Parts: sequence; C-alpha cells; structure tokens
Amino acid sequence: SGGGQVSRERELSVKIPAGVDTGSRLRLTGEGEAGAGGGPPGDLYVFLQAEDHPFFGRREEDLYCEIPVSFVQAALGDEIEVPTIDGKDKISVPEGTQTGTVFKLKGKGVPRLRGSGRGHQLVVVKVVTPTELSGEQRKLLAHLGELLPPLSAARDGNSKDKSFLDKLFGS
Repeated sequence: SGGGQVSRERELSVKIPAGVDTGSRLRLTGEGEAGAGGGPPGDLYVFLQAEDHPFFGRREEDLYCEIPVSFVQAALGDEIEVPTIDGKDKISVPEGTQTGTVFKLKGKGVPRLRGSGRGHQLVVVKVVTPTELSGEQRKLLAHLGELLPPLSAARDGNSKDKSFLDKLFGS
C-alpha cells in the first residue's frame, strides 16, 4: 500500500544573489517533494543565515565600520584610507573631527536585493587617546591645554552636537 515514492537525499548547487541577509528565502522551483498522485514536484525553500563580518556591521543595505584616528589627525585633519567591501577608499577627515563623527561613502554598501544600486558605507571615527606619553609629549600637551578654552558647555550638558546613534542612523 505504498505511495510509490522513495525517499532519497541529493546535493544541489544554489546561486546566492548579492545582498541577501539572514531571513532571506530562496525558492528552487521543482526541487521539493514529489506531487501527490504522480503530480509534479513542489518547490524547495532555502532559508539563509548570514554570518556576521568581523569588521563591518550591517543595517539593511548600509554597512558601517569604526576607524581609529589619532588625536593629531582629528585635531589637524588628514586624509585616511578606509577598507570597503570593494577594496580601499580614502576619506578626508576635517580638522576638529570628534569621536562619533560619521562619514558616508555613497554606493559602497551592500547591493539591493530587489531593485538597483547599493547601500552606503558609514564610517564612524573613533579618536584614540595615547596611553603612554614621554616627558616631552606630556609637557607639550599640558601647554596646549593651557592655550585651549575650557569645555564648560560639554560638561554642563549644553552641547548641541548630535549623539553617536543619531549620526549613525540619521535620527
């Protein structure tokens, strides 16, 4: 009283389109279970689980990364090289750049799954403060500190700068 079907396993090659993410579903037409009563086979659905990248984060089609810059690069400005999924690119860090400043590399994100174009890459700057200073470096920074105005606005909570998350996600 069998149904005339034999269960078997087989390997299939699946082309994964650029831009898929965790939860994306691919349909393989005609690769599913055999149809009832000798009917055509159904479809096989493959649900994808994307691995996290060690350097880039992702939010929809946009990628983001954090790039360290020195105190001197942030204060005086510099042109720095930034990794992208296509290789390297350069961004100009203007003088006075603060930790949390976000730069957008247009079209350097993930390809859009449905539609054309690509997302963007958001580069978040992290100003790195030196942890070990020589005696001369210490004296020079102390002298600079005497020449700079106090940061009373930031300490009093009156700063009008956007928060890190506001800059990163455009809120």
